[in-house]
Amino acid sequence: MPSKLLAEQVVNDVRQRNGDLRLIRAADAKSATVREITNANIGAHVEVIITDESAVYPWVLNHTHKEVHKTVNHSREYVHGDVHTNTVGSAFSLLKRGIVGTWHKVSPKHLPAYLDEMCFRSNNRKNPFLSRDTMLKLIDSPNLEYKHLTARVEDAA
Repeated sequence: MPSKLLAEQVVNDVRQRNGDLRLIRAADAKSATVREITNANIGAHVEVIITDESAVYPWVLNHTHKEVHKTVNHSREYVHGDVHTNTVGSAFSLLKRGIVGTWHKVSPKHLPAYLDEMCFRSNNRKNPFLSRDTMLKLIDSPNLEYKHLTARVEDAA
């Protein structure tokens, strides 16, 4: 479900019920881009795909996905039985709260790092060894030099 953040930045999200969250920065919200993200993140053997009634999905989903696609019309209801998008809505709410309340400003250059952090937090929220796992990840990660942190987007590559 495409969503606009940071003026013109587009973030798509995919979440498996009771599974992992993926927040993906996209170049735009066009159907070809959303189709590419969908195909890369949704397998052929899913039981159900739940979205809102955005006009992009009929162009994005393949025949197999269309057979298991269910929607929620947010102008009438937010939940229809077990069909809802509250899980991804909650993820975007936490992301926006992080930007407004904690980070205050997120540049487009660093957006993927913030998205990764939010995914890590969400996907590890029930991990009893989170502190240990975070320390191990930090120990294994390469150093981020100041010149790369502050470089312009075109210089950072």
